[in-house]
Amino acid sequence: MDISFKKGFSLSEALDILLNEDTEGDIFIEPPYPHVDTDGDSADEDGSGLVDNLSSRQLLANAEIRFHNNERLGVNYEDLESQHNISQVHTTRETSSTVGPNQLSDKYKKWMSTRIKSKREPCWIKEANFDIEKTSVFPKPDYTKYQNMSVIETFENFIDDEIIQHFVAETKNYALFLNFPDPNITANEIRYFLAILYASGYNDLPSKRHYWDNGDDMKNIAVSQSMRRDRFLQICRFFHCTNNTEINQNDKGWKIRPFIEMMKKRCVNNFVPEEHLAYDESMVKYFGRHSCKQLIRGKPIRFGYKIWCLNSKNGYLVNFDLYQGKNLKSNSDYEKLFGKAASPLLVLLDEIPDDKRELNYNIYMDNLFYSPALFSFLRFRGYSAIGTIRDNRIPKNCPLTNKTVFKNKNRGYFETAMERKDGLLYLRWMDNAVVTMISSSCGSQNVGQVKRFSQKEKRNVLVPRPKLIAKYNTYMSGTDQMDQNIACHRVYIRGKKWYWPLITWMFDVALQNSWILYNKASGTKINQLDFKREIVNVYLQRYKTRPKAIGKRSISIFSTDYRVSDSIRFDKIDHLVKQTEDKKKKRCAGKDCKSIMRTMCSKCNVGLCVDCFISFHSR
Repeated sequence: MDISFKKGFSLSEALDILLNEDTEGDIFIEPPYPHVDTDGDSADEDGSGLVDNLSSRQLLANAEIRFHNNERLGVNYEDLESQHNISQVHTTRETSSTVGPNQLSDKYKKWMSTRIKSKREPCWIKEANFDIEKTSVFPKPDYTKYQNMSVIETFENFIDDEIIQHFVAETKNYALFLNFPDPNITANEIRYFLAILYASGYNDLPSKRHYWDNGDDMKNIAVSQSMRRDRFLQICRFFHCTNNTEINQNDKGWKIRPFIEMMKKRCVNNFVPEEHLAYDESMVKYFGRHSCKQLIRGKPIRFGYKIWCLNSKNGYLVNFDLYQGKNLKSNSDYEKLFGKAASPLLVLLDEIPDDKRELNYNIYMDNLFYSPALFSFLRFRGYSAIGTIRDNRIPKNCPLTNKTVFKNKNRGYFETAMERKDGLLYLRWMDNAVVTMISSSCGSQNVGQVKRFSQKEKRNVLVPRPKLIAKYNTYMSGTDQMDQNIACHRVYIRGKKWYWPLITWMFDVALQNSWILYNKASGTKINQLDFKREIVNVYLQRYKTRPKAIGKRSISIFSTDYRVSDSIRFDKIDHLVKQTEDKKKKRCAGKDCKSIMRTMCSKCNVGLCVDCFISFHSR
């Protein structure tokens, strides 16, 4: 096939190439640009996504083809090579002194230039293995910074005063932009608004208005008696993230970009380094019309926004970015050499602070992102990488047995081959199907066993499994673990803006990350529901705008006194002495005090004598 490489072409042209040239390959498509900048939502689009049902904007979107021989069409390698000979470097980021999204250090530029110019043939060693696997000691995770923090303090490492004040200012500006009077929304109301969103995750009702319904089977007392319905709906209407007069046409996510950047910064800064990181895509459900919306068949969430995620094993989100095709923070060098799916990984790593980025991480990824150049570059930077690989991306001269022939091997059989100069190990293993993997550190030593059901013997049998496979299965599920954590009690209240699902997803990420930190630091195993309820109950009591009706108080598991949470009891805010309701007698809640009195704390709602009042509210 004689096709000259050129700089960029459309999806329509890519489809013509594959159909007319009688060849196969993978197509990577950039999202098209939207017609207008709008906040609006729209109806479902479950019938879209087929080749015969693409819009004109989708057919004109930029595309890239990767053929079975690992060649990519849509990449101008000559431009890339000449780019490395230019000494002038432009930068747009200040968080790192070494590498940025549009900045490469000299040693990285030299490596990339050498890689492009190299025309060498691979040199293979069949049945090879790593003689000595990686032996460097990774620092033990240190959570001492978070050990003495309460649930609220841990959570507010992510949703802090800066973010709350940002929402207050932009919500006010958006109301004025729409020519409405100033709603005078306060920081406490934003916190209470957030508490109601979290409450909807485990106490969902047909609509947000039903939380104030008068029926006993529907009304939520905690919500309805702390904020008025119309005030909540008013905040929902004007809730905003950025200034509508500062439009960035080059950024499809400009409506929520400030919040994205603030959340990315807090996720990275609160990350306690762990050796094993998984890079994968996460989907945020959305059925309306927007140019960033994706369709991925076979996923639990088929329609929605794609988020590139870097996660630890337990699901902590280290860094993320919204996929939108061309991105202001993307690195053109990375994209041209490693592809549009793999280059975000390197950008996410570049955004980690120097002291954390220089550690020797093990990175796991699936077959969407693999390329020999990527694994070689990660190894050059000091990272180990393990991943699955598609059959059409294996170099043609690789000595592994053909997949069709390999299917006839017994279950548990495996072969290895190493590319000598890059130091990459290819492994093919027969399980229920043929599994092909690549590694830059871990080999097939210490072959273990795994249970599989044998149709022939009608019982479970032990099948040999190389160490490389076992390690990948253990650490690759970080992003899936995060998706599972969020899906348990995700924010249920829906908005009518295209960016609302992304905002609530980031709220859920903040709570999930803080929950993981709290459990790691305290050594406990508090489930996520109890953690979320503690935040909701504290915020509903601390920032309520209407008196709460008398009723049975909920029991908090995060307190030294079951009648009131420690976060309320010791916050030293508005604890006042008042008479009990109808001057009825109450027993004092003070330790070892048996007094009977008619005075109580107006906030904690427990009986207290004058002598015990100060000691009860002091640690």
